[in-house]
Amino acid sequence: MYPALSVYEALKSKHPTVETLWVGGEGGMEEDLVKRAGIPYRSVPAAGVHGVGLRALPGNLAKLTRGVLESRRILKEFKPDVLFFTGGYVAGPMAVAGRDLPIILYVPDIEPGLALKFLGYFADVITVTAPDSKRFFSHPERIVHTGYPLRAGLLNWSREKAISHFGLDASLPTLLVTGGSKGARSINMAVLRSLNELLEMAQIIHLTGSLDIETAQQAADKLSADKKSRYHVMPYLHDMGAALSAADLVLSRAGASSIGEYPFFGLPAVLTPYPYAWRYQKVNADYLAERNAAVILQDELLTDKLLSVIKDLLANGHKRDAMRTAMKDLSLPNAADTIASQLVKLAGDETL
Repeated sequence: MYPALSVYEALKSKHPTVETLWVGGEGGMEEDLVKRAGIPYRSVPAAGVHGVGLRALPGNLAKLTRGVLESRRILKEFKPDVLFFTGGYVAGPMAVAGRDLPIILYVPDIEPGLALKFLGYFADVITVTAPDSKRFFSHPERIVHTGYPLRAGLLNWSREKAISHFGLDASLPTLLVTGGSKGARSINMAVLRSLNELLEMAQIIHLTGSLDIETAQQAADKLSADKKSRYHVMPYLHDMGAALSAADLVLSRAGASSIGEYPFFGLPAVLTPYPYAWRYQKVNADYLAERNAAVILQDELLTDKLLSVIKDLLANGHKRDAMRTAMKDLSLPNAADTIASQLVKLAGDETL
């Protein structure tokens, strides 16, 4: 969702008269955010078919069929010049309905999931965060390495401004802990178990997600006054650019933003791939670790190894500097503009 919004912002800034329609799934969580951005929104039925039980399969197939029919109606009414997909079940019906139109696909993670691989068969251009994605598609000649489209709000923060925003001590290193908008329980619990020891080494910005915020606040209440002043805990942060700008090291999962946002900020990372889903987070983490931009800490080792891994990196400025340089070398900050240009090119300049 956020990469798509970033591309929309880039496209609209250069082509203010462009007409855009966002198509999402029925009951999709993106609807409110899209409407707040001022983008017209329509929904279509969509469901997955891979890995679902036999009982659910007929109903999901029927929903996909209805999705294709509704997508055809939307295309007939809106008459787009180009379609842009960033994945999700909803893209399947629209891709089938709009297969004769120019299509651009964006692949945020290095390894695409099943839906993105399916969409790759329809796409005229496949834009990717990292060149390693080429091996997962049967038509590598269609691939354009653009980088990860960054949200405009991320770009407005300097380190000095971010430190002032949080009331941080500029003389102390800052550890950012984040598990995404929902949080990461195993990471949260490992940090809380070692909270006193970690706060002896650094100040912490801890984004817990909504599920663990009360537990983290209870742990904060037990800290000494000095350590409590170093611990900045909240469930979620809209100004994520502030946290990324202020941090000297980040501990997180390895979602797509880790291979897009961390490079822009040159932020060394300790990555703990989510172990209970498809391996895309492991592939992302391996990509950064192989380039010496990140260290991987497996989820099952968090309890035993977290403190020693963080302590080693916080104490070793030279190692962090090398990781920062390696991370920064992977950044392509103009990705949103590049993808927007591909859309204009495929649609035909005269239409915009």
